[in-house]
Amino acid sequence: MMNLIELPYEITALAPVISAQTLEFHHGKHLQGYVDNLNKLIAGTPFETMPLEEIVKNSEGGIFNNAGQILNHNLYFTQFCAPNPDCASNPNGTPNPHCGLDPQSPLAAQIVKQWGSLDAFKAEFESKGVTLFGSGWVWLSAQEDGTLVITQEPGANNPITKGLKPLLTFDVWEHAYYLDYQNRRGAHLSELWKILNWKAIESRYTR
Repeated sequence: MMNLIELPYEITALAPVISAQTLEFHHGKHLQGYVDNLNKLIAGTPFETMPLEEIVKNSEGGIFNNAGQILNHNLYFTQFCAPNPDCASNPNGTPNPHCGLDPQSPLAAQIVKQWGSLDAFKAEFESKGVTLFGSGWVWLSAQEDGTLVITQEPGANNPITKGLKPLLTFDVWEHAYYLDYQNRRGAHLSELWKILNWKAIESRYTR
């Protein structure tokens, strides 16, 4: 049976990028609801003893939707940390594009190899998030050879169903940002870079 993951930070830690109120609803109510629904759906079935990733890979319908949303949210919530003050430390007041990301890391090297710069990668990632029609997720994932791909995943979809390793995701369901940003999805996405725990994301890439 599934349990609600604990946040690796205080409920107020991500403000003002993500408010405590949004986290209370997003984690404490939305994600809890997916956990409760999935546990009801898989009770007495072979899925009851499967790891979450295997449920996502092998299910459909309601079981897939709830399992996918749990996996997506688990990866989403555990990729954040308190805002890094260095993110706004440039003399002109603009965010430091390398905030928290080790430029010597394999992940940084691959991003620069494919996109030319971290700024170019971020621009494409945000664009994919803004232009995803309806509700869903934008993902950075790795192929088996380490090549990176950005995908738009509607609904509860997760890149593992395509044989990819998910690394980084931005949630573009309205409940992820509407209390703080209303309909300004793009503004929300551009702020999320300030709270990324790049060490956690890098470890997903290298494991």
